[in-house]
Amino acid sequence: MSKVFTIGEALIDFIPNEKGISLKDVSSFLKVPGGAPANVACAVAKLGGQSAFIGKLGMDAFGDFLLDTFKETGVDTSCIVRTDEARTALAFVSLRKDGNRDFLFFRNPSADMLLDKKEISREWFAEGDILHFCSVDLIEAPVKYAHIQAINYIKENHGIISFDPNVRLPLWGNETECRNTILEFIPLANILKISSEELEFITQIADKEESIKSLFAGNVELILYTKGPEGAELHIKNFSTSVSATKVDVLDTTGAGDAFIGAFLFQLCKDDCNISNLTYEKAGNLLKFAETAASLSTTKKGAISSLPELCEVNLYFRHYLG
Repeated sequence: MSKVFTIGEALIDFIPNEKGISLKDVSSFLKVPGGAPANVACAVAKLGGQSAFIGKLGMDAFGDFLLDTFKETGVDTSCIVRTDEARTALAFVSLRKDGNRDFLFFRNPSADMLLDKKEISREWFAEGDILHFCSVDLIEAPVKYAHIQAINYIKENHGIISFDPNVRLPLWGNETECRNTILEFIPLANILKISSEELEFITQIADKEESIKSLFAGNVELILYTKGPEGAELHIKNFSTSVSATKVDVLDTTGAGDAFIGAFLFQLCKDDCNISNLTYEKAGNLLKFAETAASLSTTKKGAISSLPELCEVNLYFRHYLG
């Protein structure tokens, strides 16, 4: 089974104990591990796959906590670097009544931003492995060039590159810088995961079908379009398929997109990572498995702590298949 590497930020999410109020009015928070690439690595591991996280943590208590979390979850930590030049990143989150979130980040700079391309080893990667990344750590910092180095190594090993823009505008100087950087990296990916909230922002095209079509640039072979409570779609160049959302009582949407792509990449590894041979039926099953994992993750608080195990997803998935 191939290994899923994720690269980027690992941080601490402070989740409010109250829901439906602004961040300034929250009186207490729950400390949970987070960061989209970290979440995806843990999602794969909790499902029983092989995953590794590539990143830099502060030499502090929060870095210790994240490292312990990775180890307890089953993620390979041999690609993690520690530093005393900056602290581990923090994010304070407020939950709106609909379960969606607002963020306030503390990372100026944070340890993850200091990961250097020289700290990426070609020896980590084997033929057919997957590399997944997001846009938060594509800001103008050493970590951006660490991403490029890892992407080049994966390409050399004929692996798959997966990109989830996961737009977080407060971390960028302006919207144009964020959009242009995402558009720079999209053609490097084989798999692109994008949400309904991000599609028009990134492409600047109002029509959904035209917008998705425009994303088939460079190496992009497969697009996953997530629509929250409306389900998800999978697009490749010769067909598309969609699934409805699993009906659950939503408590917290933090990490749902990461649960989705983690579950999809886990299943793709089991299928020998072959996008070109995907049939309509197989694509639909992969998509529904991923959507089920994402939906189940919203029934618990936090990101990594809410990620489902394989037995949970299989129970609901078998129900879907009848």
